[in-house]
Amino acid sequence: MTQPPAPPLPAPPPQSSSGSGGGGGGGGGGRAEVQVRCAGCRVILRVKTGVVEFSCPTCQLPQMLPPELIARARPHFQQPQPIQTLPPLQQQLKPLNLPRPPVPAHGIDPTKMQLPCANCQAILNVPHGLTRFSCPQCNVELAVDVSKLNQSLSAPPPAQAGPSPAPPPPPEEVNEVAIEVEREEDEGGTVGETFMDYRPPKLSIGPPHPDPIVETSSLSAVQPPEPTYNLKIKDELERSKALSCLQIETLVYACQRHLQHLADGTRAGFFVGDGAGVGKGRTIAGLIWENWQRGRRKALWISVGSDLKYDARRDLDDVGATCAEVHALNKLPYSKLDSKSVGIKEGVVFLTYNSLIASSEKGRSRMQQLVQWCGPGFDGLVIFDECHKAKNLVPEAGSQPTRIGQAVVDIQDKLPEARVLYCSATGASEPRNMGYMVRLGLWGAGTSFSEFNEFLVALDKGGVGALELVAMDMKARGMYVCRTLSYKGAEFEIVEAPLEAEMEAMYKKAAEFWAELRVELLSASAFLPNEKPNSSQLWRLYWSSHQRFFRHLCMSAKVPATVRLAKQALSQNKCVVIGLQSTGEARTEEAVTKYGLELDDFVSGPRELLLKFVEENYPLPEKPEPLSEDEGVKELPRKRRSASPGVSFRGRVRKMAKWKPDSDDESDFESEGDSVHDSNDSDDEFQICQICNGEEERKKLLHCSECEKLIHPSCVVPPVTEIPPEPWTCLSCKEKTEEYIQARRLYIAELQKRYEAAVERKLKILEIVRSLNLPNNPLDDIIDQLGGPENVAEITGRRGMLVRASNGKGVTYQARNTKDITMEMVNMHEKQLFMDGKKLVAIISEAGSAGVSLQADRRAANQKRRVHLTLELPWSADRAIQQFGRTHRSNQTSAPEYSLIFTNLGGERRFASIVAKRLETLGALTQGDRRAGPSLSAYNYDSHFGKKALMVMYRGIMEQENLPVVPPGCSSDEPETSKDFLKKARAALISVGIVRDSVMANGKDFGKISGRIVDSDMHDVGRFLNRLLGLPPDIQNRLFELFASILDFLVHNARIEGNLDSGIVDMKANSIELQGSPKTVHVDQMSGASTMLFTFTLDRGVTWETASSMLTEKKRDGLGSASDGFYESKREWLGRRHFILAFESAGSGLFKIVRPAVGESIREMPLSELKSKYRKLSSLEKACNGWEDEYEVSSKQCMHGSKCKLGDFCTVGRRIQEVNVLGGLILPVWGTIEKALSKQARQSHKRLRVVRIQTTTDNRRIVGLFVPNAAVETVLEDLAWVQDLDD
Repeated sequence: MTQPPAPPLPAPPPQSSSGSGGGGGGGGGGRAEVQVRCAGCRVILRVKTGVVEFSCPTCQLPQMLPPELIARARPHFQQPQPIQTLPPLQQQLKPLNLPRPPVPAHGIDPTKMQLPCANCQAILNVPHGLTRFSCPQCNVELAVDVSKLNQSLSAPPPAQAGPSPAPPPPPEEVNEVAIEVEREEDEGGTVGETFMDYRPPKLSIGPPHPDPIVETSSLSAVQPPEPTYNLKIKDELERSKALSCLQIETLVYACQRHLQHLADGTRAGFFVGDGAGVGKGRTIAGLIWENWQRGRRKALWISVGSDLKYDARRDLDDVGATCAEVHALNKLPYSKLDSKSVGIKEGVVFLTYNSLIASSEKGRSRMQQLVQWCGPGFDGLVIFDECHKAKNLVPEAGSQPTRIGQAVVDIQDKLPEARVLYCSATGASEPRNMGYMVRLGLWGAGTSFSEFNEFLVALDKGGVGALELVAMDMKARGMYVCRTLSYKGAEFEIVEAPLEAEMEAMYKKAAEFWAELRVELLSASAFLPNEKPNSSQLWRLYWSSHQRFFRHLCMSAKVPATVRLAKQALSQNKCVVIGLQSTGEARTEEAVTKYGLELDDFVSGPRELLLKFVEENYPLPEKPEPLSEDEGVKELPRKRRSASPGVSFRGRVRKMAKWKPDSDDESDFESEGDSVHDSNDSDDEFQICQICNGEEERKKLLHCSECEKLIHPSCVVPPVTEIPPEPWTCLSCKEKTEEYIQARRLYIAELQKRYEAAVERKLKILEIVRSLNLPNNPLDDIIDQLGGPENVAEITGRRGMLVRASNGKGVTYQARNTKDITMEMVNMHEKQLFMDGKKLVAIISEAGSAGVSLQADRRAANQKRRVHLTLELPWSADRAIQQFGRTHRSNQTSAPEYSLIFTNLGGERRFASIVAKRLETLGALTQGDRRAGPSLSAYNYDSHFGKKALMVMYRGIMEQENLPVVPPGCSSDEPETSKDFLKKARAALISVGIVRDSVMANGKDFGKISGRIVDSDMHDVGRFLNRLLGLPPDIQNRLFELFASILDFLVHNARIEGNLDSGIVDMKANSIELQGSPKTVHVDQMSGASTMLFTFTLDRGVTWETASSMLTEKKRDGLGSASDGFYESKREWLGRRHFILAFESAGSGLFKIVRPAVGESIREMPLSELKSKYRKLSSLEKACNGWEDEYEVSSKQCMHGSKCKLGDFCTVGRRIQEVNVLGGLILPVWGTIEKALSKQARQSHKRLRVVRIQTTTDNRRIVGLFVPNAAVETVLEDLAWVQDLDD
């Protein structure tokens, strides 16, 4: 929003004939000109009286005069004219007597409403539809009252003194209906059916795929290039039917792409983006076999786990490549692979991403070994399977790229001729994760982007739709395939497992305990010497343990529901797969080390975690060393020495003479003479007694071993008769030493007391932890409740487990593998037992199950329907989809049933529903088309809007700003409820360490807590969600609800202002026709793919006949409500009313709106709003006439009427409109289009928008960039448009 205009500028010197005026004043009756400050470049402009609209000659911004000046202007509208620019203000006016205006004057933005602030009366530019905002000048919260707005807009202008000029033009009416329609057009249409059935469009070799396969509808709108490559293994494949037509299509395009070279001379790569379970493994095996037949008999296969080597072997056998050996690199020495001792001359070397960065103790690296084996000019296959593991090559700001990401790029650099294949189901879901795909040729030499970062910035600007365009581009150029299994037949159920009363009490107690532990640690740390590094490490460990503890607790809360559902499925003759993220192995192993192999019961992960944290990290003061008995006598005197012994007068003078600085010749001579004289004497010959000052030979004086005083034996009380042989101490030193030792002993006793008190407190805390009622490790608990390891297959990364003893008393720790099975093979063995039907329950963890297939495979003995329960979902939907891909794969007899189990805590419920929604439209996040359902990117908490919502919430809780929504459980009529909530929320944030340095106020603010939230926490959504789990359920849920409602509020506002990126949108109309043939505007040299400009004519209108039959049908089905019918607007605009048809949509209380000009509206209207803006018509004849009239008028004119500022380019509410779409290859012309759109007047037109449009005549579907009519010419000029060849 622009700032309000400033007070009028003072008049310039008298000789100037111009009138005075500014952003908010000036322009007297008879003057020829007014002054106004430009809203863009802020230069002072002179505007002729009567000119209301103008463009600034400096920055070309079209703008209007402020309302005060319009009101007084003569009724003389003119075309925008060039305007003189005044010299800068400083040159016109003397600075001394010129008070500077407090706020710079701004012009009027014609695309917004001008409303006065109720407090400071400044005129504000308000976006249409925004109802709540703050005044930028006085910061008062404002709300728009629509009824008053209408009155103020129709109010007469103020009367003027003096000769009355002609009446001014009526102020431009704000057509609310037009605003509503414009907003809907900006949002685009609805998001349609996201997926289409897939068949290879240009190849017919091979049998159909065994399962239904789909592709995102945006990708299906693009055709791949013509296949020209001839497969050598084609006849063999047709005989064996080992690969389906889909997999053969991938082979052909990959081999075809591998024949091309990029602009930098390296061989082009291919990207297989097929979803989990489509059969990527077999496709890779087919590719290896094709290259083998062509004489390229060396290949590198890089994957995530070494046990997937067995799957690789199986896939190669399936395609007939039995002679191609698979060598596991982790079993081979570091010496040359083709040396006599190792003897690998050909075959597939199978390795993991971690091996790429491994090296031996002698400094030999696997990377060198592989490059040496491949040899110079190597043109065989390098396969990056599950290549998203290399994703952190280009990390977020502030973090370092991973070594694996770097190694993936290095090996590609060292083998420039290698045939690179990237495989990943989630590789293209996040543009940042594509940094290592250097062989796709999307950036670098010969492209629009000189380096990857430039490519990334462009995609970020383009938003969700941009990524889909990249996928379409890659498919059109023949370097990408991306199909995925249809989830048809799969069932989804969200199961809420509310905390049982016992669990809720346990959770509450645990949350309170962690808060008390934090206070305890803070006070214990205060007694320690200030050692910063230890303290920050302590808190790092505290928060990581805190997070793990509560995630564990959440999992445990779901165990009863999981066991119940599993038993139910088994009783229905199905089998069960349970998915979780972590196994709690570390805690179990620690407990076994501590208590032995036999225990009374399963280990409680949360308890062991707490015990370990307190035992290892409770801040204890250093244990003091006690004083030894003889330390007082021998050690201390030496420590306490300070004075040097006195010397006799002669000795002292001599010493002083040596130290004296040169001052004059005399003293210099004297000292020289003295020193010569002194060379034969000893300094120590005569010494002075410290008591009687008498001079005596040193050896006849007693020497105190502590203070080093010299004393006559006779001066000591009582006198000493002879010099003692051992060290002697004078009386005062003896007294001091004993005092010191006494004090020292007291000090050490105090330290000891503190130390013992701290140890006692630590033991007490450990005792409390042991007494807390905490749940067992969920994994062991579930296995135990479902019949133990003999009935449950465990496919996880852990090495050992606890098993209940045969007599039912106690549990024993045992290794998961047996004598016959190695630890490396144990997961494969367990998987086989499950697939053979010997075990009907499988538990999988993320670490153990990467790439594992557990579907109801037609080749397996166990073909029972899979019921997949998720005990723990990862916070990333990408990884959730990977987990679901274990049970839903190719060649299955039945699709699985999914049950997403979640508790009623914090963000869990909402997250589970998002994942389910994504899966129902097939987890589109993993593919190009990311909006499974309406604009889900908005609900990704850690998004731009999520971060903003968090900041708004924190500021509201800290009372730095007002909250934009009423907190949950509070009422706007009772402000006390909100105050009370904010107080509780602050206390909660203090207890989880988000609010720091908290202080309790005194005086009039007594009891109020203040503190600060550091900047890094202000935007850290992940930290907020993790810490939230550590709060008692009640406040936890209220805080999360507040965060979610602020997020919804921000997303809603962004949608109104046209700033929300909603991905690809469907352009819908009753009739869509392609005008003429598309114009080719660019051709890609390498693939021959082109960029085309399509022009469509859309008729969006609904005839009276169609509208009345819609209403009749609704009534006939008995679904209608009393309020269904035709309505007319209560207000007139440009002398006419608008007509609509409204009917209630399935019992939601909201009404669907159909307009004569633009058809059905996306937004449904509440009944209250419908009745406030429209009145129901009882006369069908009146409705018919009004409807047909509006239908007719809208074919040629927009809703703003004949005087619309945008003229023919305006499409708001126009029934017949022309739409231009750039289809085909977009990346090469990206920059050009971006530049042309940035010059557009309408905010929504400046953004790159991806649309999908389908002709109604021949169902031809185009997906591409929407080009506003006003920008077409600029785009074509910039592209140096190539005429169609037919012309």
